[in-house]
Amino acid sequence: MAGNSFGQLYRITTFGESHGGGVGVVVDGCPPGIEITEEEIQKELDRRKPGQSKITTPRKEADKIKILSGYFEGKTTGTPILLIAHNEEFESDDYLELKEAYRPSHADFTYEQKYGFRDWRGSGRASARETLARVAAAAIAKKYLKEKLDIEFLSYVEQVGNIKASVDFNSVTASDIESNIIRCPDQKVAEKMIELVDSVRKDGDSIGGIVQGVIRNVPAGLGEPVFDKISADLGKAMLSINAVKGFDIGLGFRSVGMRGSEHNDTFEIRDGEIRTKKNDAGGTYGGITSGEAIHFRVVFKPVSTIKKEQDTVSRKKEAIKLSAAGRHDPCVLPRAVPIVDAMGALVIMDHYLRHRAQNT
Repeated sequence: MAGNSFGQLYRITTFGESHGGGVGVVVDGCPPGIEITEEEIQKELDRRKPGQSKITTPRKEADKIKILSGYFEGKTTGTPILLIAHNEEFESDDYLELKEAYRPSHADFTYEQKYGFRDWRGSGRASARETLARVAAAAIAKKYLKEKLDIEFLSYVEQVGNIKASVDFNSVTASDIESNIIRCPDQKVAEKMIELVDSVRKDGDSIGGIVQGVIRNVPAGLGEPVFDKISADLGKAMLSINAVKGFDIGLGFRSVGMRGSEHNDTFEIRDGEIRTKKNDAGGTYGGITSGEAIHFRVVFKPVSTIKKEQDTVSRKKEAIKLSAAGRHDPCVLPRAVPIVDAMGALVIMDHYLRHRAQNT
């Protein structure tokens, strides 16, 4: 089965390419009766779209979303939903030099090995433009989960290069995150991050970093104990995002140097409920949610397409020099934040529906 679908009960299948006619998604298994508008979905897409600021790609796309099925009188009908955003502003000629060249650390080579040829215009299906489909599908899930369970998704930029923010994920707010163009709630550190990204951009280079994912008010009991652990599905979801090279949940890799007596979390009764004191495990035990906030980190590498001249090879197996044209993000972190939120929402939505089907 081709890897264009995600989820079991709340299942999405994305389609489209960066420089094709458009990008979209089919959402199957969506509960009927969810009140949603194109404007609400658009609000989520506007956080992801290109051309937001001086530190993102200058490509100008409205990402105007249209609901073409599974929707009537302002509500979901329970039948498959088709969402699509047509591509309007692309310059394929900028990519002509890439027709014969393999960009270092890019999917150009591996796509051609898999399919025998590739769409070199704007990276085709390998482009992060595909992620707008995920954000659109997740907008419906986010509204449902907010109204049904008061679940919130509050990802933010924690680190760019070696610049790290000091933020308590328990107290961060959406307004804190959206208060600057880098989407870091630590305002002083955000200014330094923006300066760094802008400097990297002017140098024709790119830089990576870390997005902290936070999901609040998730009920206890979601997830499966073996292969479909919440942590495992979140890991798969995040690692499916372009440029992601790492994922950990709770203390993750930071727990390596700890002893069990340090890492173990004590249970306590709080507000009449069984809770944990520290939540160092990231809101899951044995792959099942504990009722605490889920928190995890997603590592993004520097974007591989840069203007700096690099050594590479051509399809003819000749050594060449490449300075990539086109319009690319010097740092994907600001636009990746809503994508991390979206993938988290898709996982929680799917597992909530599965839990409800099994236990009611």
